[in-house]
Amino acid sequence: MKAGQKINMKYLIIGAGGTGGVTGYYMKKAGKDVTLIARGEHLKKIQKQGLTLEKMWDKTEENISIPATDMEHYAEHPDVIFVCVKGYSLQETIPFIKRIARKNTIVIPVLNIYGTGGKMQKELPGGGEEGVGLVREGEDHVELPPPHAPELLQHGQILHIVFGVRDKAEFRPELKEIQKDLCDSHIDGTLSENIRREALEKFSYVSPIGAAGLYYHATAADFQKEGEARELFKTMIKEIAALAEAMGVPFQKDMAEVNLKILSNLAPEATTSMQRDIMAGKQSEIDGLVYEVVRMGEEYHVPVPAYEKVAEKLRAL
Repeated sequence: MKAGQKINMKYLIIGAGGTGGVTGYYMKKAGKDVTLIARGEHLKKIQKQGLTLEKMWDKTEENISIPATDMEHYAEHPDVIFVCVKGYSLQETIPFIKRIARKNTIVIPVLNIYGTGGKMQKELPGGGEEGVGLVREGEDHVELPPPHAPELLQHGQILHIVFGVRDKAEFRPELKEIQKDLCDSHIDGTLSENIRREALEKFSYVSPIGAAGLYYHATAADFQKEGEARELFKTMIKEIAALAEAMGVPFQKDMAEVNLKILSNLAPEATTSMQRDIMAGKQSEIDGLVYEVVRMGEEYHVPVPAYEKVAEKLRAL
């Protein structure tokens, strides 16, 4: 690539829910070449009606037409693939990505589960990137309301995707173009110099809030005041911090303080997607957000008694 040469990236977003749908919405609105992968009735509605986003702070809505298809019928070769599915659906995307990816295709998983990029790289040679999510100060705040209508509800005004390589030797100039395209799309794209730490920082919020929320059947209001739920939340953050230290990527700020600030800005009735999935009897990310931390504790010889207590109760349920 010559200096100053403009690259017109072809983007594919796997998953058209709260993360993938809104990423695609803003990138398409900005004129980027982007296609969504969806399925079932959700796909049919997007193809027929387009995608509508409602901004909760002013109740305004806007609809755009956006290319959408399913994994079976997509036959192009994108430059960049954002993988925006639930952790339990990740594995089924691998054969599809292998089919459509070229040697230089950049694959960026944008999931709640820590270490997804590393796991994907083992199956997708050349895909060394990691993403930590479409977030508003650390928590997903765009949701797809049931019954999967093609509307997205955007709760917060700040949209943020952090991504990067785990090994500096894998850096490619195209990553700068992805960052620029995200920023052109009014998404705060951050190209991280330490994506492992950034990913763990996000994980230090989404994992404890989901785990403690399930343990106490709690809403944000329960964490916004002093009490057992709030104390468990803080203890679990400290256990993640101890893991980060053992993994050689220690946090450089007090994540309990950071995460409590995030909590203070939530609607009192807010719950996590993992809580909602489990309460609805759906498949959830409990393995990657709760049980995986217990496994990490064993791997790095770090005591995680709070997580063990929560995991024991949740397994019994």
